[in-house]
Amino acid sequence: MTDDIRLAFAHPSERAEASAEHPCDRISLRDYIVEVEIGAFQKERGHLQRVKFNIVVEVAPQTGDIDDDVDRILSYDRITEAIGDELGAERINLLETLAARVAERILREPQALRVFVRIEKLDRGPFSLGVEIARAKGEVARKGQDHVQVPHPRVVYLCNDTVADPRLPDLIDRLMAKGAPLIFCVGAPDTLAPRSVVALAQRRIDLLAIEQNAWVLAGRDKRCVVVGTRTELDWSMRNGQVAVWAPSKIVLDAVESPSAGPSDTLALVAWFAGQMKAEEFLVIGGEPVESAAPVRLQSLSEILS
Repeated sequence: MTDDIRLAFAHPSERAEASAEHPCDRISLRDYIVEVEIGAFQKERGHLQRVKFNIVVEVAPQTGDIDDDVDRILSYDRITEAIGDELGAERINLLETLAARVAERILREPQALRVFVRIEKLDRGPFSLGVEIARAKGEVARKGQDHVQVPHPRVVYLCNDTVADPRLPDLIDRLMAKGAPLIFCVGAPDTLAPRSVVALAQRRIDLLAIEQNAWVLAGRDKRCVVVGTRTELDWSMRNGQVAVWAPSKIVLDAVESPSAGPSDTLALVAWFAGQMKAEEFLVIGGEPVESAAPVRLQSLSEILS
C-alpha cells in the first residue's frame, strides 16, 4: 500500500500532520458518536442513525505560558458544541453540508487555523459511509444567518376567498406600504386532496396541496414569489420580495417537527411565524389561533377601508 493510499484511510490527525507546511499545535476529537435524523432518502426520515465524528483542529502555537488556564486555549467543548449547534439548527440531508458547516463554525474560533472534519454514517449497512474535508481560516464561508442580519417579517395568512378576491392587488399594495418584509401563507385549496391510509404519505399530500395553492396565489399577482427554503426566504426579506411560503421543506426538515399538521393550517402557520421570529402574524379571513408572534385578525374590507 502506498503512503498516499494509507493516508487516504488514516485518521484525520495523520492527514493533518502529513500535509502541514508549518509547525503548529493540534487538538482532536476522536470517535464522537451521536444519534441524529439525517439523510436525503425517504427511508432515512423519521429514524435516528448513528453518525461518527473525527475532527482535528490546527491551532496557533502558544507563545507564552498558558498558566493551566482553559480560557487561553481552544476547548474541546467548542468542537462538540459546534457539532451540536449545527445538528440543532435544522435537519440536514447531506454529510457534506454538515461537515462544511461544522468546519466553518470551528474556524470562527480565534485560535483555529485549519480543520479536518471526517463524518461517517454507521447504520447504512455492514460498512461506514462518510466524507472528509479540510478547511482553512480565510476560505469563503457559506451564506447564512450567522453573517447577515435578517429583518423580522410580517407573516400574513390569506383565506381562499381573499386569494380569489379581485381586490387582492390593492391588499398587497396596502401591506407593502407598511415597510416590513411580507411572507404570505395559504391553506389547502377548496378541492379535496387525494387520501392515503398511510399517515406519512397523507402528510406529504396535504403539504403539497398547500403548495399548489401557493402557486395559485403567485399566479394572481406577479409580485408574489413562491419560496420553500429558509435561504430563499431570507433573501426575499432582504431584497423587498413578496414571498409565498411553500411549507414542505421547512416542515419536513425541522429538527423539532411542529405539533400541528398541514390539515390544521392556521396552527401550522403560527408555528412558522414563530420560527421566522415574525414581528406580527396577521390573519385575514381566519379564526383566532395561538402564536409566539403577536396575532391580529382582520377582514379584507377592514384593511382596505
